[in-house]
Amino acid sequence: MIRFTSPAGASVSMFDKDAKALIRMMGLSGTVPSAIRAEDIPAALQQLEAALQTEEAKAAESQQLQPPHGGSEEKAVSVNVRAYPLIQLLKAAIAGQKNVMWEQDKGFF
Repeated sequence: MIRFTSPAGASVSMFDKDAKALIRMMGLSGTVPSAIRAEDIPAALQQLEAALQTEEAKAAESQQLQPPHGGSEEKAVSVNVRAYPLIQLLKAAIAGQKNVMWEQDKGFF
């Protein structure tokens, strides 16, 4: 688990794979632990939102190509849903002009 923290809002924890993908979507290296300075967050958020739109379009296109199934299938949680808490934390950090940090969340399990 990776935990994102900022003095501007509540911490957000997510699985390593999802967190690192979102960090890379922000245009960052994916290194854990790390941080982003307050003045760099607006650009990172803009990149993240653009990347999420691209991912959502790919998912919709992929779903259209698959034949419909008759049974009840569980749908995977979209990347946009997974990203929502982080996006809210980034927006709070922008409003409060605060940095966002992330690190391994060893206390989760």
